[in-house]
Amino acid sequence: MTNEVHAVQPESPTRIASDLIERPAAYSVIEELFRVQETMEPQNVLHQLFGFRPVHPHAQSWFSGAIGERKVGDLLLQLGPEWAVLHAVPVGKGDSDIDHVVIGPAGVFTINTKRHPGKKIWVGERMLMVAGQKTDHLRNSRHEAKRAAKLLTKATGFPVDVHPVLAIVEPASFTFRQRPQDVSVMDARRLPRWLKRRRAVLAPDELAAIIDAATEVRTWHPTADLSIDPSHLSRFRELERKDGRAYLVRLAWALAFAVAAGLGSISVLMSFTAGL
Repeated sequence: MTNEVHAVQPESPTRIASDLIERPAAYSVIEELFRVQETMEPQNVLHQLFGFRPVHPHAQSWFSGAIGERKVGDLLLQLGPEWAVLHAVPVGKGDSDIDHVVIGPAGVFTINTKRHPGKKIWVGERMLMVAGQKTDHLRNSRHEAKRAAKLLTKATGFPVDVHPVLAIVEPASFTFRQRPQDVSVMDARRLPRWLKRRRAVLAPDELAAIIDAATEVRTWHPTADLSIDPSHLSRFRELERKDGRAYLVRLAWALAFAVAAGLGSISVLMSFTAGL
């Protein structure tokens, strides 16, 4: 009997995706995150001891955005095989992308993902505010859908309507002063059910033609690079774990200081009352 030794296989090198269906959620954001992250000095023992964040301050918005897009990507896995889901779709001539494009019997949807953990969301017809601060979320969502409709119409040769969705990840609450008529705003967790409950509007041949056009990168961008480096995803997951550990360390220090301050106050109070 021969003893077989199974070597650990190294991570696959960078590969070229055959079409957009293979592109991972948040891939564009993760690329930008690591571009900024590479300028950060490595953490030392003291940084880790006191729970300093391992994410470069200038990369934290990219990091949070990537977490949000990946969460929505996971939620969209709940859709059935009749749906095509594209992530990080490069669009235009620059570095812009659409977070998610979802195509199914119910139509075509661009999904603009925004992560606002623990923040109160206020929604009006033309404005969305996060913790009282005005944003461009609605305007950008409308723009993405119009852009996608124009490109898909050109690629298929027939009119393609695209509906914009604004998916908010981890909000504290929503206040709807007036719901926008042309943008669907929702907690991201509602997204799969909302999509599946919509009535079918596309004939099978229309659906197939739109999916064929949408998965072809040149429909969206004349020169986009579809290379995928698998190490980006594993590095991102590791960065998430490190950031989570750093948060727990900071929390432990905060609790320790709170306990120490409480004991100190009790000691002072006891000394004071003992003298009465």
